[in-house]
Formats: sequence, C-alpha cells, structure tokens
Amino acid sequence: MSSLPAVVIVGRPNVGKSTLMNRILGRREAIVEERPGVTRDRKEVETDWQGRPFRLIDTGGWLAAGSELENKVSDQADRALEEADVVLFVVDATIGITEEDQRAAKWLRSINKPILLVANKIDDDVQVGSIWEFTKLGLGDPFPVSSIHGGGVADLLDEVSAVLPAISEADVEEEPERIFSIALVGRPNVGKSTLFNRLIGEERSVVHDMPGTTRDTVDTVVDTEIGPVRFLDTAGMRRKARISEDTEYYSVVRSLKAVDGADVALLIIDASEGVTQQDQRLAERVDGAGCPIVVVLNKTDVMTTAQREDLTDQLLRKLSFLPEGGVHRISALTGNGVGKLLPSLRMSIDAYQTRIPTGKVNEIIRRAQQAQPAAAGARVLYAMQGAVDPPTFTLFVNRPIHDSYLRYLERQIRESFDLGPTPIKMRTRLRSE
Repeated sequence: MSSLPAVVIVGRPNVGKSTLMNRILGRREAIVEERPGVTRDRKEVETDWQGRPFRLIDTGGWLAAGSELENKVSDQADRALEEADVVLFVVDATIGITEEDQRAAKWLRSINKPILLVANKIDDDVQVGSIWEFTKLGLGDPFPVSSIHGGGVADLLDEVSAVLPAISEADVEEEPERIFSIALVGRPNVGKSTLFNRLIGEERSVVHDMPGTTRDTVDTVVDTEIGPVRFLDTAGMRRKARISEDTEYYSVVRSLKAVDGADVALLIIDASEGVTQQDQRLAERVDGAGCPIVVVLNKTDVMTTAQREDLTDQLLRKLSFLPEGGVHRISALTGNGVGKLLPSLRMSIDAYQTRIPTGKVNEIIRRAQQAQPAAAGARVLYAMQGAVDPPTFTLFVNRPIHDSYLRYLERQIRESFDLGPTPIKMRTRLRSE
C-alpha cells in the first residue's frame, strides 16, 4: 500500500464526485454519467498538485439507508474514510442541503480529520451566493467549484496541499519498484469481485448477485508471498450487441484497457455454466493482448461429476488456442483452491521475464529442425531472444517459413524452457546463406 497521504471524496449519489476526481486528475479516470449510483466501488489513483503528491480516492454514493447493494456501497465510503488524511465532502449547490447531507455532516463532525466542504455545480457567478446556506452543516466555509468546467478547483487543491500531512523525501524521490499487474476478467456475475476480495484480503469491491455490479476497473496493490502485486478487478464484459448503456460501454473499454496493460490475466469462468461463446471470445481478446492467461474455473463446488467431465471436454474444444498451462478449479466464495493461484501467477511472471542464452536457443532450434525439417527447404540459420515481457525470439531464415512450422518451433521452445502459459513472440528475418 502506498505511503502517500490520502484525499477521500465523499458525498451522497450524483453530486459530482467522479467528475471532480476526473477534473483533478486531468483525464477521464472514473466513469461519469448523470444518474445516481454509477460509481459503486471506491477507486484510488496517485496524483499531485504543485509537486505535492497524494492518493485521490473516489467513493460510491453515501446513503443513510437503502437496499443491500446501497448499504454495501455506503460501507465502501466508510472504509475509505478510515485511511483518509483529508476529506472532500461534496454537496450539490443547485439542490441545497438535503437530509442525507445533514446526516453525513453530523458524522463527519465527529471524526478528527480535516474536512473541506465542496459546493459543486457552481457554473456562474450568480450561483455563488447560494453556497452560504451550506455553512449550516457546521463544516466551515464551502469551496465553490464547477467540476465540469474546472472553476474553483485550483483554489480547492491549494487548500488540500496546505492541510496534507508532511511526507518524507524518501516517499517522493524513491524510485518505485516494478509491480506486476494481474487483471481479473470474465463475463458478468462469474465471481470476479468475490475472488478479488479474497485475493487482497479486504472487502474492496462491492459484491452482489446482480450482474454488472462492478462498473469500473478497481485496483489495489497487495504485498504477497510473491512480492507486491497489483490486482485489477474489471467490469464484466458482454457482447457488443448486449451493451445498451453508455456507462456499460465505458466499463468494457476500461476493462480492455486494463487487460492491455496487465502482466497476467486471470480468465474467470463460471464452471457451473461451462465454457460459453463469450468466454471463448474473451480468451481470444486477452490472448491477443499478449499477456499470459491463467484459466480459473469458479464455482466448481456446485458441480456434479458429469458436469466436471463435460467441462474438461469443453476446455479442450473451445480454448485449444491458449498456450498449455495450469487450469485452476476454485470456489471464490469459500476460498477452496484460491491458495494455489499465487504460486501459479509467480510462475507466469517468471516465465514472462525469462531470458534464454543464445546458445541454448540455437541448440533447441537445431534439434527441432533435425527432428522435423521445414517444407520447401526453408531453414532457420540463427536464432536469438531479443526481448522479455513477453519472451520475443528473432529467427534469421533463408526463406519464408510457414506459420504452422513457426508454431512447432514455438512449442519446442516453450516445452524446453518450461514457459507454461506465457505468450511467446516469434519474428523472422530473411538472411542469405
């Protein structure tokens, strides 16, 4: 966990918390839509203001009471406040003080932390006079801002910098160590958030039996037995034809972006439903991103023996294009089998970084060509590994080599150096004898 001070944004739904976060960051990090309840999980991003670094945490709408899901969202805000160094309490200046604002303010007055009252949606000078009503909340003078247009945000951040606790030079200047990212991907409601919470040991993502609960990509860094790991819980990905809401569209875009930037992807499949066509398409998309894939079959505890045998057959038929590697059968709800995931991830990460001496690469290629020569007199004259993350090999050839033979050579390299499910890139360059 980062040692930087935390600035937490709280408030009831639809007051503009995520818009304020995006304005401070200068980019669209949190999903924004003019409808209550879009933000459900808390999202954390490191940023700075005038050279002053801090963690900015956006939370879901804070509700005094509501449904089971709403209560869980409110609980996420409470958890974020526990680690806050500064709290930005956002209210909607166009609506005025609500009963929920009053209840939240009463609770905030009881905690011993700097509270900055933010009157949002002040889009012109005429509206500025309306903010003084909020002094009745007992949290000091409000800061008038327009999250959409940026007005007043700089003054707010100046005050944030002034009340932030001091940090050591080491926190600012220390070069961050390489942290590997693990993306949890899958269809909606297959148990990604439950597994995410199980892996990080904290109720970080809201878990509910409603498909599509996670609207954004939520990430956190955890110190594990294999070192620091960044776990990313992504929104469930549906087929394009079923994406009817703008919010869900951006969720899918954000999920695919997380996959593109991940070092390893956990492809989570609901074992009780089998390998669906959408599971297959997701596997193809993740495989195309070039990161290792560890297949996780969740909910295996509710399967019959016949279902397990059929699932094994489906894996062979529908996911045969994936590199050979371990398939994990788990129950994210009970934790059964989850303990074996980290060692498997460690192996994938190690393989992703593997660098093989040139002499050994050429020895394997030589043996492979002796056992099965390429067609039409094509031959690899020399081979070398040019890069890692993932392992990338350049083959200098006397004439073009068919893709099927390249896959054969790739398989020989993978098996010889125990690269497991990590992707391998094979490049060819023509060279005369």
